Amino acid sequence: MSNVHSSSTQTGYTMPLDTSTHYLALLDTFSAAWNRHDIHALMACMTDDCTFHAVAGDALLGRSFIGREAVQAGFALAWATCPDASWRDPVHFVADDRGVTESTFRGTRASDGKRIEARMVDVFTFRDGKIAVKNAYRKDRPAQ
Repeated sequence: MSNVHSSSTQTGYTMPLDTSTHYLALLDTFSAAWNRHDIHALMACMTDDCTFHAVAGDALLGRSFIGREAVQAGFALAWATCPDASWRDPVHFVADDRGVTESTFRGTRASDGKRIEARMVDVFTFRDGKIAVKNAYRKDRPAQ
């Protein structure tokens, strides 16, 4: 049976055990870095052979960025697409070497000025104390 632990920046609730304490803190750090648009802090959370599956793309998993340089470019693309992007009200869950963050994405598309606001989930795979895989999912809500 897996050990499931959660943390919410809204409630301050945390129930840590084992490495879950580390991974919950890592997800808090990762979420804060996204909102600061801090690429160096984000990449410090990732393994050297990391993978990022974006919310959009033609492939089954969306557009995939594999390796540090590609993942860094993929993360930067999110901010280029929506320069005011933010991920609010994060709630994190950790079970063994997997984690989930639920949040609300808000941003204005640079291409047409339309606003996006939708709930989303990131599913993580951890390895060696860092994030090895970030797989992003977002509600397909029309831009306003």
